[in-house]
Amino acid sequence: MRRKSRRPTSPLPQRHGVDPVHLRLPPEGDWPTVREHLLERLPAVAAAQVQAALRDGGIVGEQGPIGFDEPFRPGAHLWFYRDHPPEVHVPFDLVVLHRDDHLVVVDKPHFLATTPRGRHVVETALSRLRHTLDLPALSPAHRLDRLTAGLAMFVVRPEDRGAYQTLFRDRLVRKEYRAIARYESEVDLPRTVRSHIVKERGVIAAREIDAPPNSESRIDLLEHRDGLGHYRLRPLSGRTHQLRLHMSSLGLPILGDPVYPVVLPEPAPDDFRRPLQLLASTVEFTDPLTGRECRFESRRTLAAWTDRSGWEAGG
Repeated sequence: MRRKSRRPTSPLPQRHGVDPVHLRLPPEGDWPTVREHLLERLPAVAAAQVQAALRDGGIVGEQGPIGFDEPFRPGAHLWFYRDHPPEVHVPFDLVVLHRDDHLVVVDKPHFLATTPRGRHVVETALSRLRHTLDLPALSPAHRLDRLTAGLAMFVVRPEDRGAYQTLFRDRLVRKEYRAIARYESEVDLPRTVRSHIVKERGVIAAREIDAPPNSESRIDLLEHRDGLGHYRLRPLSGRTHQLRLHMSSLGLPILGDPVYPVVLPEPAPDDFRRPLQLLASTVEFTDPLTGRECRFESRRTLAAWTDRSGWEAGG
């Protein structure tokens, strides 16, 4: 079996914590120039943009900028910056709780995506951290939903990423969440919820089907007042939207959830009112590289519990 060739280092630095696009030309082809290949290969990129980038030296190969009439070279590597649509700034701080040679742990605010995806590219935790901490190789150890606040872990060196991701894959990270939902005295808690969750690509909401369970959550009521409950959630598996779906299936949808039990119209990008009342509050694990016992706690609170009227008013 042929070994996969190693990608050369990009000659272009990250911009705002975002990597340039990397392309490798096909191993064979009859395009006279790189420009003609790109115009055919990148139909979503306007021809004027491609040609302007070539004229301005904005498309770069291993030996430097690619000229307007650069001959097509099979297998050559190219890099360029993609023009992203303007993004609405998420006006909340991303707090670094821990940083060492291997790991960065942050307290993420609501509405900030963890990693670039879809229309969220620069306004993400990963891009901010790469830029502000000057750690261009930083990568996520796991994923935390954009609407969920709290603890997220990032790996400093690419060679260490597998060790930390294995912790999550093998369920060796003990995680706790806090959530605010209505209080229902007839819901018997604590309890363990098990179900088979299916999340289809391109469909916003996950769903439960009649099949052997592939998800498990422990749900406890910590306290209640004025019709609201403060809940502790402990996921024992890691399905997409698992906690939100399990709470909704109990008749206790988390306050501010735009998906469960009903998918609501998507709010405006700059609408930061009434955030989802779900917080990744605690993580505990044995560091796979140092053997140290680690415990991190979020410093954030859930506004519907600490300032219910303010949260309801969208303040």
